[in-house]
Amino acid sequence: MNAGLVGAIGGLVAVAAGAFGAHGLEGRIDGKALETWDLAARYQMVHALALLIVAGRERAAPSPSLRVAAWAFVAGIAIFSGSLYLLAVTGVTALGAITPLGGAALLVGWGALAAAYRRRGG
Repeated sequence: MNAGLVGAIGGLVAVAAGAFGAHGLEGRIDGKALETWDLAARYQMVHALALLIVAGRERAAPSPSLRVAAWAFVAGIAIFSGSLYLLAVTGVTALGAITPLGGAALLVGWGALAAAYRRRGG
């Protein structure tokens, strides 16, 4: 996987999603749903940037931990942010049940990134 490319595209999509939430969804969904949408966009952006960190680190010192981090961040974005985007626009609260799985994947990503830094140093 090209973590840099995926991170850059993820950031682009996060900005577009944030703008759509602020301008396209206002008045169409309630305030709570807009907050949910905003949370999804913020987490997507943070983790798109995390993918760029992984990509930079991979160029300097490739490691299995970095590959785990990249895939975990991608899975986490898809599951965490994806389920929240869908929850916001559909109101299907059952989607909230899978959101923590995405959060767990994001935690795995941060743990794997920390392991990569610990093994190779700063």
